[in-house]
Amino acid sequence: MDYKKYFPIFENKKNLVYLDSAASSLKPKCVIDKIDYYYNNICVNVNRGVYQLSYEATDLYEESRRVVAKFINAKENEIVFTRGASASLNLVANSYMDFINENDEIITTLQEHHSSFMPWLNVAKRKNAKIVYVPLTKDGKVTIENFKSVLTNKTKVVAINQVSNVLGYTNPIKEICKLAHEVGAIVSVDGAQSVPHMNVDVKDLDCDFLSFSGHKMCGPSGVGVLYGKYELLEKMPPVEFGGDMAQDVYEFEATYKDAPFKFETGTPLISEVIALKDAVEFLTNIGLDNVKKHELELKKYALEKLKDVKGITIYNNNLDSSLLTFNIDGVHPHDAASIFDKNNVCIRAGFHCAQPITRFLDQISTIRCSFYLYNDFHDVDMLVDSIIEARDFFMSF
Repeated sequence: MDYKKYFPIFENKKNLVYLDSAASSLKPKCVIDKIDYYYNNICVNVNRGVYQLSYEATDLYEESRRVVAKFINAKENEIVFTRGASASLNLVANSYMDFINENDEIITTLQEHHSSFMPWLNVAKRKNAKIVYVPLTKDGKVTIENFKSVLTNKTKVVAINQVSNVLGYTNPIKEICKLAHEVGAIVSVDGAQSVPHMNVDVKDLDCDFLSFSGHKMCGPSGVGVLYGKYELLEKMPPVEFGGDMAQDVYEFEATYKDAPFKFETGTPLISEVIALKDAVEFLTNIGLDNVKKHELELKKYALEKLKDVKGITIYNNNLDSSLLTFNIDGVHPHDAASIFDKNNVCIRAGFHCAQPITRFLDQISTIRCSFYLYNDFHDVDMLVDSIIEARDFFMSF
């Protein structure tokens, strides 16, 4: 099916080949229309006004919470709206810090996006705790055996991605959660690269926290989600203070609302949250299984076309995800990216906010393309042609 028709940018940029959805996805018309609807017809705050427009805004805002909760099989009071996945991951670390003591251990991996493990680096420094890394296999995967090798009774937190944003591997989160819980540890999952592409059931995974962003799943920029088990959210202190999160405020003390509202201080991202519901429903109607199948067909086609192309190194030559990470031998990724850009092919060149795994690959940066539902086989052909063109141009000197 041609999903491009749902995305207005392709009407305005007819030659666009967008292969950077792992950084941020394009937006369907239904999401853009909902943002316009809010500003054209409502345009007021939530949870404050005692007038009809404010009631309408609040209803739409809370309806989005219900839809998002259903999307990942959570309860409504387990959904906190944030500024993005990074904000969600930081919220967990900054709030749960109260429960970390000296010499406690925090397990993470070299696969992580900086937003997944850097907040816990800060926690470890402030609480004199220890960061422990799961050894990766030679191709950069996390295995249960290697996870077990670092799990101890001192482990209090596991901070791990469900899908790597560089190599695209899917980690065994359900098994990791079970093992972590056996020693009394909690698991904070970075779902930024999984929730937009696959069905994620937090109850089945039994993860304690899951963070993801709207802008990677056809939703607006500037809005993210933190799922947390309610009993954990309830005992965790807020990390921002101000309007709408307080219950009673006196001169020298204050009490806070129950979760999730104690974590949502100030005027929230109203239009973004409201339009996130439309993004979730858009993906639900298409079916994430269909999205995943389509992406992997494109990845398979790309690998087939590239198998005989000399002078490139592919770091994830598999069908684990839609990510294709590679380098053109002897060519800096930023130089290669200039050729892609000339051909209107949008890819990512750099270390992808994941320097440890880039160093693990013995590289300073890589080229990453990421397929999504609006890509097609023509886009793959343009990608391959641009790779060959960049190789031939720079290697001719």
